[in-house]
Amino acid sequence: MTLAAPDFLQPLLAKPVAVLGAGVSGRAVAGLLGSLGARAVLFDEKGGEGTTADFVSAAQGHSLVVFSPGFAPGHPWLAAARAAGATCLGELDFASFFWPGRVLAITGTNGKTTLTEFLTHALRSIGRDARAAGNIGHPFSQLVVEGNGDRANAIAVCEVSSFQAETLKYFQADAVLWTNFAEDHLERHGPMENYFAAKWNLVARAAPGTVFAGSSAVRFAEKFGRAFPAGAAVASEARPADSSLAGTPFAGYPQRENFLLAAAWWRSEQLPPEALLAAARSFHLGPHRLARVAEHDGVVYWNDSKATNFHAVEGALTNFPRPVLLIAGGKGKGGNLAGFVSRIAPRVKFAFLLGETRGVLAEACAANGVACALCSTLAEAVERATAAAAPGDHILLSPGFASFDMFRSYEDRGAQFERLVNNLGATVVFR
Repeated sequence: MTLAAPDFLQPLLAKPVAVLGAGVSGRAVAGLLGSLGARAVLFDEKGGEGTTADFVSAAQGHSLVVFSPGFAPGHPWLAAARAAGATCLGELDFASFFWPGRVLAITGTNGKTTLTEFLTHALRSIGRDARAAGNIGHPFSQLVVEGNGDRANAIAVCEVSSFQAETLKYFQADAVLWTNFAEDHLERHGPMENYFAAKWNLVARAAPGTVFAGSSAVRFAEKFGRAFPAGAAVASEARPADSSLAGTPFAGYPQRENFLLAAAWWRSEQLPPEALLAAARSFHLGPHRLARVAEHDGVVYWNDSKATNFHAVEGALTNFPRPVLLIAGGKGKGGNLAGFVSRIAPRVKFAFLLGETRGVLAEACAANGVACALCSTLAEAVERATAAAAPGDHILLSPGFASFDMFRSYEDRGAQFERLVNNLGATVVFR
């Protein structure tokens, strides 16, 4: 595999390239730079093996800086890089120079990971070379250096977060699918309009006729004085039941919205609709997405740890015929917490609250007549919820917040929940 940098990048690669962030994205960039014959220098605020913890004093030594999505545009290290005259590129931008195939970009507040996985699965089912990348946990830079097969005919199905989209300068997708829009990541973006603008950067760089946007994204565009291209709107909310999707993950909401966006793009490509339905029947949701874990003494336990924002929790709750015992809370991300609790109150029988937001959640619960208990650990929450449950009840872990105050990730949180539930002596385990 031969990789060639565009002309303007070649002199910048002659000096050591600063890579900001030594996580999955940063390590992938370092690998890509190595394939180019360039030298990468890893900087990470946490330090660690093979990294330097102080970039500011080293900024003058680098003409090119490639940064991970965790670095907000106003981060002091990026300010130092710009002051030193360096060119600053996000990981996604940098990798895009070296990908010769098509790119299908998936964004949205919720559903983007599932939609990325589903379209990759559907395209592969008809013999297309589709490869999932981006925010899904497989950096675009890593996909580039893997280099197997005829990449010119491959499709990168790329999940794009607002953190990645807001700084894009060069990345341009062949199509953009925007599932939905709701409160999230306001601790980074500030007002909702800023969060919307970050994602809009993808749309602004897309060609006419290549954008597909769900109902809520279109609604917020109008609110913020923006207009999607003609034909972009996909009626994705409150659609009537579709018998052809019965028995698939897309039979009901919130997953139904993902299928509607997928189908809109699929039709634009003139691909066979029966193939997309067949793919829906053989597709399985990833873990921690409203997964039924076990039943114990007539009480059913659900793991929805991937619900890290208000919109996801509200979507999950629509699936239950009666109020649930909800385990919620975590690291705050901004947004109208009181409004969130008022909306879910009718669907919650009792709330068991965790993490750094548990205190303010308890205040909102009290104001809305929702019985609640403060819990120090997830184990305590599971134990107390189990004690309070009656046969026919549902215990739902759907946190609504980030996991990083108590766990390594939402996956870690969900896995711990499942272990705790299964240790209760559950009689039936679902996989």
